[in-house]
Amino acid sequence: MVITATRNGNELDLALKGRLDSSTAEELETLLDENTEGVEKVVLDLAELEFISSSGLRILLKTDRKYAAMQGLHVKNVNEVVMDVFRLTGFDDILTLE
Repeated sequence: MVITATRNGNELDLALKGRLDSSTAEELETLLDENTEGVEKVVLDLAELEFISSSGLRILLKTDRKYAAMQGLHVKNVNEVVMDVFRLTGFDDILTLE
């Protein structure tokens, strides 16, 4: 997986490309844990995410909960493959989708 991170004030924008699964979820989790001082909003661009597993969903849920009291986690450009997973798991009701 390739993660492109851009910091804009209190907003962290992350574009994910490839697969978010058990072998790559730790990379995203580490980035979110180590680089979030002063961050109040996280925006994930999933236009090029090909696959998401339960490990990836766990990271999204953890991040959503972490930022719930602030501006939150926003997920944009969700492709059909990932949206199908969100629908089947109920994440389309949990996450803020743009």
